[in-house]
Amino acid sequence: MNERDHNRSEERELEQMRKLLKSALPALSDTEPHRDLWPQMLRRLEQAPVRVPWWDWALLAGAIVAICAFPGVLPALLFHL
Repeated sequence: MNERDHNRSEERELEQMRKLLKSALPALSDTEPHRDLWPQMLRRLEQAPVRVPWWDWALLAGAIVAICAFPGVLPALLFHL
């Protein structure tokens, strides 16, 4: 098999792959949202205050205690941020 035949077979395979992909993935017809989502987002932001769970406060307190007890840990913690 020479290089020309090899290129033709690759082109045929690529064309077959394109056809399979086009048949597997339907064309997107309606990509726009049906309504404006910004007013709904503003209402949602105004509605619920941000609540921080108690375990987040516990983790923060633990990290502060660890830094105070072992100050050498601070560079390692900052490195991982």
